[in-house]
Amino acid sequence: MTTPDLNRIAVFVRVVETGSFTGAAAALRLPKSSVSRSVARLEHDLGVRLLQRTTRSLHLTDAGHAYYEQASRALAGLDEAQASVSEMTTKPRGTVRVTTVLDIGVNVVAGIVARFVRQNPEIHVEMVLTGRLLNLVEEGIDLAVRAGTLDDSSLVARKVGTLEARLLAAPGYIRRRGTPRTVAELAGHDCVIFRGRRGAGTWALTGPKGVERVEVSGPVSADDYAFLRQILLAGGGIGLLPWTTCTGDIERGRLVRILAEYSAPGGALHVVYPSAQYVPQRVALLRDFLVKGLTERASSCAAREQSRS
Repeated sequence: MTTPDLNRIAVFVRVVETGSFTGAAAALRLPKSSVSRSVARLEHDLGVRLLQRTTRSLHLTDAGHAYYEQASRALAGLDEAQASVSEMTTKPRGTVRVTTVLDIGVNVVAGIVARFVRQNPEIHVEMVLTGRLLNLVEEGIDLAVRAGTLDDSSLVARKVGTLEARLLAAPGYIRRRGTPRTVAELAGHDCVIFRGRRGAGTWALTGPKGVERVEVSGPVSADDYAFLRQILLAGGGIGLLPWTTCTGDIERGRLVRILAEYSAPGGALHVVYPSAQYVPQRVALLRDFLVKGLTERASSCAAREQSRS
């Protein structure tokens, strides 16, 4: 069997992808006769028919289907290799699309992204802040910062921390209503509730006595932590918020810890991206920058909490 010409293989793959010799000819800017002749010569070199041709349609033979699957992957690998070598000789540039929920984006990711673009001015970061769980591949998203359980096994995930939640209130609320001294006393306070899961009105808090549960209620509930944070800052009650939402407010004294020895365990925080052998350099740079920045932020918060206990 003669070793096939790589150009003929590429023409065959394009015929399959476009569904016709005419479409492949237009995509490759070649005469239709050249495309047809190239595929015929490839079949001759291989000694097997790849396509069944009729006057109105093309169909892959079994051999053609198997050959296309392998050949298309091989050509994609060559394209990726060429792109990676090209990126090594040029400065990273282009757009990276990142998604996360609003509160994580505003309170944590924004500062990290600001540092990144100062160091990489030719990379544009496009943030998509939404509570909707986007399909990264279908919606053209390069990276995501996600909290909790990851249901999509096709994604690559890098864990950067955990999301412990803390009891918080504004100094104004404490002056007006006083400070609860036990978990049970929370039942008598205005509690601001995150309405994102079943049993949201029951807080399970881990402290010196193990896990203690209390039924809470209050005038406001919402499904967004950024909104609940604003309610707390306005003195609207006591809330159970993750560190991603409130670290800066605690440091500046705008919010204070209530029952500081208690917290609620949360899910893991990950940087995720579609599974692929080749990741563009600009995406890899931001991915690693986010992983480092978020890991340091989570570790710093944990260290401060330990020093207070």
